[in-house]
Amino acid sequence: MELGLLSALGAAVVWGAYIFVLKRSFSGYPPAGLTVLINASAIAWFLPVTVATNDLGGAALAADPLGAPGTLARSLAAVDPAAVAVVAGTAAATAAAFVLFLRAIAHGDVSYVTPINKVVPMFVLPLEVLLLGEVLAPIQVAGVVVATAAVYVANYEPGSLLAPLVGAVHSRPAQLALVSAACYALADLGKRVALQELAIPGTLWVPLLLAGAGLVLLPSALRTPPTVSRRDAPKFVAAGALVALGEHLTTVAFASLPASVASPVINTQAIIAVVLGGIVLGERYFRVRLVAAALAVVGVSMIAL
Repeated sequence: MELGLLSALGAAVVWGAYIFVLKRSFSGYPPAGLTVLINASAIAWFLPVTVATNDLGGAALAADPLGAPGTLARSLAAVDPAAVAVVAGTAAATAAAFVLFLRAIAHGDVSYVTPINKVVPMFVLPLEVLLLGEVLAPIQVAGVVVATAAVYVANYEPGSLLAPLVGAVHSRPAQLALVSAACYALADLGKRVALQELAIPGTLWVPLLLAGAGLVLLPSALRTPPTVSRRDAPKFVAAGALVALGEHLTTVAFASLPASVASPVINTQAIIAVVLGGIVLGERYFRVRLVAAALAVVGVSMIAL
């Protein structure tokens, strides 16, 4: 199994654990403020890696401090506008997807909205084929469909199987969830373009994305600032480490795989989260979650062929 696919699987495990930790340890915090703080913690964790693996001009500035303004101006002039646009667009799409999902669950049941929001790969596949000319083998396309179905099933609660999707035609929360999923798909495509077509170094991409998403959410975070107790401070440090690791693994995956392959594998994070919820917290419908896990294994295996 190639490194990209292994990284995608690792990212799914890390993000699944992160979702579980958020649900168990941070339920009282406002979402925007929580995200900004955890992103800041993640940047602090990852920044030494960025500095150690990228030439940020520090040596030139140290050798000629008086020439710092000129060096900085030349560095800024050399920045590719396309790269700036992709970084900004990906960060904005990520933040928009998050905000839209929060609005969806504010107006509708989580068990109704979440399955719709997790059909991200079904947007990624046609967009990547149409916009980037990606070509997948038929077995891989089938694997994407199976893995996406697994994520849907993982978030499903017994009732009518297609009810969330059928209701999306007239339901405002469902419509918001679908638009959120589309935004997440655009963000996944942005990651693929940034890391493959534009060849932005992965260790530079991680803090850029985290900082960009944090800046987009900052105004909302300032309106309802979170109050962090001394007891919870270590939790933010630990959550930041998880996010830093998850973003790194995600970046490695998108740097070497088509977005339509990386996205469904990484989105199986939902299965990790709900299985942990069933085992540790005794949440309902655990057998349904196990079926989803089995589907995910089959889908990932098909993608890997």
